[in-house]
Amino acid sequence: MFALGIDENGLGPRLGPLVVTAVAAEVDEKGALALTKKPKGRLRERLGDSKDLVAFGRAGLAEAWARAIPSTLGRACTSPAELLETIALDDKSTLLAPCPNRTHVAQCWTHASHFGAEKALVNLLTKDLARLEKRGIRIASVKSVIVCNSALNQAASKGTSRFRVDLSAMERLLLSARAEFGEEIDAVCGKVGGFDRYPPQFSHLSGYLYSTLEEGRAASRYRIAGLGRVSWVRDADASHLLVSMASLVGKWVREALMGNIVRFYQAHESDVAPASGYHDPVTTRFIESTEATRKRLAIVSSCFEREKATSSAEQEPPP
Repeated sequence: MFALGIDENGLGPRLGPLVVTAVAAEVDEKGALALTKKPKGRLRERLGDSKDLVAFGRAGLAEAWARAIPSTLGRACTSPAELLETIALDDKSTLLAPCPNRTHVAQCWTHASHFGAEKALVNLLTKDLARLEKRGIRIASVKSVIVCNSALNQAASKGTSRFRVDLSAMERLLLSARAEFGEEIDAVCGKVGGFDRYPPQFSHLSGYLYSTLEEGRAASRYRIAGLGRVSWVRDADASHLLVSMASLVGKWVREALMGNIVRFYQAHESDVAPASGYHDPVTTRFIESTEATRKRLAIVSSCFEREKATSSAEQEPPP
């Protein structure tokens, strides 16, 4: 059986992309049970609720997971750019398609020249993955959908909220895994906004026959014909090993791409300080300090910052 864990990073920031990541594993009966049990021993320090393990500026553990998983799959990457291309569900041309010109490509896609995490940590996580395989959990894939601010702003202008964009990305990852493995899957996803009923919000899965197993604030579970069992669970990254891995990998993807933006403006303005992109004073100062450069380079505002909600498209979904 193939199990899948999906989570999002960057749903609500001002800057940087929305990233939705899936980690899949082939599991036996013992492994399926282990997925919902908290890690034991020292693994608890390296796998769990990503909010407790990784913070802005301290993404070494997240990077190490992002490197260890492809390496275990025989796809060891030697640079951040190569790793991003390996993890991204979409190819490079698709990712760059929204960019108006080369300057905008440089703003978002000029990667760091080297990794930051120690190789020893990557090796340690590779051993962790080998131990998980002995427990019946063999990692099979890792993929991220990356949605830039331009795409989010364009969706909002058409009345599509960021929550539906998030859910749409999850649907793409579910269908991609089903196609890759050739059999039905058992997937757990982090809850999307305030949704309790998911089928009415579907885009890619719209029209699929389904049966409702459970719907509520804590979890919503469905059996979807031809796809498998899919659950949306509150705080899933703290209770499901694959969702935790997905959240950690997604944190690195988002921080790496936000780092690209910071370095781009630091190359033009020496006094620009690093920023997380979230709603905080440092990010506000980053936006203010880069304004002159953005005007000079004719950076399109919708490619830089998420536009403030002007309609119900960006409001919380109803319960």
